[in-house]
Amino acid sequence: QVQLVESGGGLVPAGGSLRLSCVASGSIVGLNPMAWYRQAPGKQREFVARITVGSDPNYAYSLKDRFTISRDGAKNTVYLQMDNLKPEDTAVYYCKTPWAGRDYWGPGTQVTVSA
Repeated sequence: QVQLVESGGGLVPAGGSLRLSCVASGSIVGLNPMAWYRQAPGKQREFVARITVGSDPNYAYSLKDRFTISRDGAKNTVYLQMDNLKPEDTAVYYCKTPWAGRDYWGPGTQVTVSA
């Protein structure tokens, strides 16, 4: 089993910043690809960013100039730095990782950006 726990969400004004964290624990051995997704009310869950074992990042095109994904392998933690936040970034943010043939998701952390 793999457990993922996100943290760092909250309420921020437009233009503000937040850094989300996702800690992986359980059966994972070594580094693993990690990804962030988000789901706004009434919308489908969408891809935000991913990071490979080699720490190569990949972003949703519309977010690449404001969001930065990184990882600390020693802490089994992946981060999502979000800058210049906009009200449309309001969503529950989830991290995901594949392991042993399936995807594992965390419970999510709420990000609310006020206008």
